[in-house]
Amino acid sequence: MPIQIIRTDITKLNCDAIVNAANNSLLGGGGVDGAIHRAAGPNLLRECRTLHGCETGQAKITGAYKLPCKYVIHTVGPVWRGGQNGEKQLLESCYRESLKLAKKYECESVAFPLISSGVYGYPKDQALKVAMDVCSDFLLKNDMLVNIVIFDKAAYQISEKLFSDIRAYIDDHYVDLHTDSLYERMLREQCSQILEMDECVAEFPKLAMPLADSFQLEDNKPSMAAPMQAQQLAPQMSLDEKLGQIDESFSQMLLRKIDEKGMTDAQCYKKANVDRKLFSKIRSNVHYSPSKTTAIAFAIALELSLEETKEMLMKAGYALSHSNKFDLIIEYFIQSGNYNIFEINEALFMFDQSLLGM
Repeated sequence: MPIQIIRTDITKLNCDAIVNAANNSLLGGGGVDGAIHRAAGPNLLRECRTLHGCETGQAKITGAYKLPCKYVIHTVGPVWRGGQNGEKQLLESCYRESLKLAKKYECESVAFPLISSGVYGYPKDQALKVAMDVCSDFLLKNDMLVNIVIFDKAAYQISEKLFSDIRAYIDDHYVDLHTDSLYERMLREQCSQILEMDECVAEFPKLAMPLADSFQLEDNKPSMAAPMQAQQLAPQMSLDEKLGQIDESFSQMLLRKIDEKGMTDAQCYKKANVDRKLFSKIRSNVHYSPSKTTAIAFAIALELSLEETKEMLMKAGYALSHSNKFDLIIEYFIQSGNYNIFEINEALFMFDQSLLGM
């Protein structure tokens, strides 16, 4: 199962286990820790007293009491002291040990806050990267739904450089979209002339035809009339003939690309942040119609070029457009050669766009 970034109150999340960013005493505190203890009720504190604390980087599990989950996994994150004192290794251990407990207790879903990113001062963008890296490594060998819970979107930011680069890419391509080239202006003018000519056909039919035949754009550009004439001359195909020429479907192209890349099915759907059950539906149904985010997720997992991505999207009935921020962000990452779906999702989340996978 995949990772998803969600913005909600972790104490209200209905899943098998939620992770508490606790202190060493496990007896409650501020922030997420205090909120979880308040929501769970006094019995959580009573059980925590029997655990006799917890070392930084380790994790312990209790019941959830009044919370809408089965378990609370308590882990103690490191205090940020500049990054040269083993903080990253300790934070990674928090996530690994919590996931081990979730697996041991047969949890199918778990929710993490952004550990150590509050009063402990761990830089929020770096804390998020640690969470995504450790959880994605775990999911390569295990099936579990992992939620990274952000209480407030302002609680973290992707790196300033990445944010600025994506913003610049969006702005540049919006400009390109609304800037007319010389050829586009000429084409519009010629179209206008054709429309004016068509209005005269009824009154001057014999004069209009020679004019249409001789109408050409400069520099050997094709005429506007030529495609219409070719269309009139082309034999009409029956519906059965057209149906007989249907190209390979999205599902067929996906499976072909998986084979060409030398990947297993599991490697592909996990890299795509897609649930195994959803992949089974796609594999078993040659005419399966995925969502756009799912189609792009597979293109990212397969590390397709921009042209190949557009082809795969076309098989599913979609396209990339420069009038859509979501599409431009996807295009930016592909053009940059960055196929890390979790980094892409972080950026999409920051720009209030739909996430890939699921």
